[in-house]
Parts: sequence; structure tokens; C-alpha cells
Amino acid sequence: MDLGDCYRLLGLRSGASFADIKASYRRLAQQYHPDINPDDNKAKDKFIALTEAYKLLLTVVLPEETAAHSTQVSTGRDAAKTTQRQKTPVTTVVNQQPGKPKPPNLLEIEERLKWKTYEQLQRFLQEKRFPQAIALVEALADRLSTDAEVRQWQAITYQIWGRALISENQLLKARIYLKKALKTDPHNKSLWYEVQRDFQRLEQIF
Repeated sequence: MDLGDCYRLLGLRSGASFADIKASYRRLAQQYHPDINPDDNKAKDKFIALTEAYKLLLTVVLPEETAAHSTQVSTGRDAAKTTQRQKTPVTTVVNQQPGKPKPPNLLEIEERLKWKTYEQLQRFLQEKRFPQAIALVEALADRLSTDAEVRQWQAITYQIWGRALISENQLLKARIYLKKALKTDPHNKSLWYEVQRDFQRLEQIF
């Protein structure tokens, strides 16, 4: 898959900004997520392709603030070279550098952590290790509290666990987790419809 294919998969023109890439991926990933389309292999393949395209684009498209920061650091180094030949300017540049790269490095680390955790979450769900899945996604949500994608994963995990609890006839506990799913991601229409169907199953059993 080349970069052109990645942009096309996400419905974007080549050279789209980091913010556009992220927004488009979030929208499409929600639409084609396997948990939302459990019996649709085409949707699953589409979701995998979208995720691969998104990850590849992340390696070449920097967030706007990171790109601007890199430019500033580079400009600062060039300016220091033209005024060197004395020890003092060199010392100044060395003292400034350790603090400068931290924001982009932190962003990278958080992004890597997020996707590593997502992969582990999927394994837990496939293996039906639901308590571990919930503990994992809640820890990630605490760390990345403003990330809408993580909040969506958390809500879907609650819903999957709630559905499993219905099958195990733990109806009161199932109701608690289904309500938590709606509360965690209240604007997710696809999730709302799925949870309503689960509540209907509950009513029929009661």
C-alpha cells in the first residue's frame, strides 16, 4: 500500500493535514468497526485496511504543532552555527536542546501506547477475557481522558461484556454495563442502537 492508496482509503486528497487524517479515520473506523458489524467480513477487511493506512500516514505526516516545533529547533541550530567560534553560544544550544524535543516525543509515546493497548484489548475480547479487557481500557481512558477514540473503545468493551453477561444470565450486572456503555459514549448512534437491542433481550428474559 503506497501513500496515495492510504489517502484514498481515508477519502482524502494527497497532502491532507494530520487533523484531517485523524478525523477521517475516526469517522470511518466507527462505521466499519468489527464490534459494530460482527457478521460482516467486508466491514472487517475495510476496518483493517483503514487502520493500516492510518498507521502508515502517521509515520510521514506530523501533527501541525510538532512540525512547527521541529522547524523552530532546526532554525535555532542554523543560527547558532553562524554565531559560534566561541564557547558560550555552544553551551547555550546544548542547554536548550534537552527540553525542546519533549512534546513531540511524548506525543509519539502516547500514540504508540494507545495502539499497543488497542491490540491487547482486541486479544482480550477475542479470548473472552472481559474483566482484563475492561481493566485495560479503563486504565487507557484514565491516561488519555480527552481521546474520543479511546472513549469509544471503552464504551464498546462495556457493551460486549454486558452482552456476554446476558448469555450467562447475570442480568442485573449486564444492565449495569450496558448503561455504562451508553454513559461513556452517549453520542455514538451505532452503539446506542446495539445497546437498545441488548436491553430488549433483557426485557424478554425478565
